[in-house]
Amino acid sequence: MPDPFLIPDEPTAAEAVAAIGDELEIFDDWMDRYQFIIELGRKLPPFPADWRNDAHRVPGCQSQVWMEVERRGDRLFLAGASDAAIVSGLVALLLRVYSGRAPAEILATDPVFLKDMGLIAALSSNRGNGIAAMAGKIRELAALQAA
Repeated sequence: MPDPFLIPDEPTAAEAVAAIGDELEIFDDWMDRYQFIIELGRKLPPFPADWRNDAHRVPGCQSQVWMEVERRGDRLFLAGASDAAIVSGLVALLLRVYSGRAPAEILATDPVFLKDMGLIAALSSNRGNGIAAMAGKIRELAALQAA
């Protein structure tokens, strides 16, 4: 089975945030940006079917979202999936920023970039709350690993 954990292309969370911002700026309107985000979700590593359970579910999301974390050395790697296409893309954005980073880097990377990029404002309030819940879950997992 392929590795379900996302290995980011960018060496740091800050570089991933900058790259995502640059990629989103290419598009003139939100419909094109949504399509780009959906495509990111389609490229996520396959999430194991036996992880699609309540133990892996992220509370606070309108759609079903599942996440798993694995520590490899001093870094945390994240896997995630959703039953909704746009939400899978949002999962992919978060994993690109946070997966493969040290717990301290995850905790130091405030998810305010989602608001700064206009993502929160462009989403329904339920989706905005959901992405905030996903970011919170990632930071909670990092805090547990950092302890």
